[in-house]
Amino acid sequence: SEAKTPKEETPKGLSPVKAKKTPSPADVERRKLRPGSGGEKPPEEPPFTYQLKAVPLKFVKEMKDIVLTEAESVGSSAIFEVLISPSTAITSWMKDGSNIRESPKHKFIADGKDRKLHIIDVQLSDAGEYTCVLRLGNKEKTSTAKLIVEGIP
Repeated sequence: SEAKTPKEETPKGLSPVKAKKTPSPADVERRKLRPGSGGEKPPEEPPFTYQLKAVPLKFVKEMKDIVLTEAESVGSSAIFEVLISPSTAITSWMKDGSNIRESPKHKFIADGKDRKLHIIDVQLSDAGEYTCVLRLGNKEKTSTAKLIVEGIP
């Protein structure tokens, strides 16, 4: 029995267990991080396809109709506004189905996810259906609203 005691003392009972235990909380943390941190892992995946998967193309806020009476509208401006996601999507604007080009009459404002069509000096002829076309890759979404200019009876 005397021969046994030195054998038991050399490991000091707890120390080997401690040696095993100390790295394990860190390992657990590392393991925890891996599945959750999906965002950090996929650089092997091309960022383009990854982004399309991660961010659905959408209008966070759709266009709203604008109603003006001719008296108050002539010479004033109308602003159609949408909020889009993601901010990398490309917006273009149409009136009654045909593309609007930027001009002194139509200003396009893009501020991150906020996109606006500014119609300057509204006339009766500006009334119609306006569409914002949102494009990202091969996806496309549209949001449509009307500019109504009511003539004076």
